[in-house]
Amino acid sequence: MSPIFEFPHLSLAVGGATSFVLCMLIVFTKQWHGRLSLDSTEGIQKFHSSPTPRIGGLAIFISACTGMLVAPDPVYSVLEPMLISALPVFVLGIAEDITKKIGITERLLAGLASGVLGWWLTGASLNRVDVWGLDILLTVAPFSVAFTAFAVAGIANAVNMIDGFNGLAAGVVLIMLSALGVIAYVAGDPILAKVCIIFAGVVAGFFLLNFPYGKIFMGDGGAYFLGFCVAWLAVLLAARNSNVSPWAGLVACSYPVIEVLFSVIRRHSRSMNVGHPDRLHLHTLVKYRVARKRFPNAHATLKNASVSPVIWGYAMVPALAAIVLARSTPSLIAAFIIAVLAYRWQYRRLVNFGS
Repeated sequence: MSPIFEFPHLSLAVGGATSFVLCMLIVFTKQWHGRLSLDSTEGIQKFHSSPTPRIGGLAIFISACTGMLVAPDPVYSVLEPMLISALPVFVLGIAEDITKKIGITERLLAGLASGVLGWWLTGASLNRVDVWGLDILLTVAPFSVAFTAFAVAGIANAVNMIDGFNGLAAGVVLIMLSALGVIAYVAGDPILAKVCIIFAGVVAGFFLLNFPYGKIFMGDGGAYFLGFCVAWLAVLLAARNSNVSPWAGLVACSYPVIEVLFSVIRRHSRSMNVGHPDRLHLHTLVKYRVARKRFPNAHATLKNASVSPVIWGYAMVPALAAIVLARSTPSLIAAFIIAVLAYRWQYRRLVNFGS
C-alpha cells in the first residue's frame, strides 16, 4: 500500500489558476494578437463558427511550469525533466499555431526528439511490454529508446488528431490523467499520482474556457504538449512500478490511439496521404449522425460541444478498465481488443446511419 498521500494543494491551485487567468488574458486581448493567433473557420477540420485564439497551449505550458515551481522537491524532480523533454514538440506545435506552415512530418520528428530527450534526462524507457520476443528486443537499449520515442510521439499526435470539438481533447486528457494517477497511487507511487493531479489542474483551468463555448483552443502546441506528457507519464508508470503492466498506460489512452490507427488504415485504403486531414473521424461522425439529429435547433456552438460528452463516455470505459486490471497483462490486452472492436462497431453504425 502507498505511503500517506498528501494532496498537492498549492501546485494544483497555482497551476489551475494560472492556466485559467492566462487563457482569459488570451481571449480578452485577441484583437491585439489575433493576426497571428486566431484560428480561421476555413478548413476541412474546422467546426467553429467564428475566429478563435488557438494558442491555449502557451497558457497550458506556462501554467505547468508555474505549478512545477511551487511543487514539493520529489514532484519537482519528475516534472522538470518532463517539461524540458516536451520543449521540441511544444515549440514545433506553437510554431504551427502561429505560422500554419509546420508540416506533420516535422511535428512527428519533434515528438521523437522529445521522447529521446526524455530518456536522456531520466534514463526511463519501455524495456518490457510482457510480450515474448519483443521483450527480448527491448533489453537492447537503442531499440528500447527508439520504441519508447515512437510510442510517445504517436500518442502526442493522437491527442492532436482528436482535438476537433469544444472540450473533446481536454476532457479526454483529463480522463487519461485521472486513470494514470489512480493507477500510480494504488501501485504505491504517490509522487507520480501528484504529477498527474497537477497536470489535471492545469488542463481544468483551460477547460473552463474551452467547454462548452469554445472561447479558446489548445491548438497544436497544447495538444502535442499534453499528448507527450500523458504518454511520458504512462512510460514512467511502467518504468517506476514493476507491479503495473506496461499495457495499463496503453489501455488508459485507448481512444486517441485507436483513432490514429483507424485513421491511418482508412486513409491508406483510400490511397490518401496518411497525414492528410479528413472529416471521417469518429467524433466528426458523431456530430453529423448524432448531434445534428438529436439537437437540430441548437446553436452551432452548443451542437459542437454536444459531441464531446459522447466521446468522453467511450474514452472512460477503457480508462476504468486500465485502473481495475492494471496488474494483469492478458486482461489488459483483452480490454484493448474489446475497445478496438467497440470503436469499429460504433463507427460502422454511424457510417450506415444507425445512430
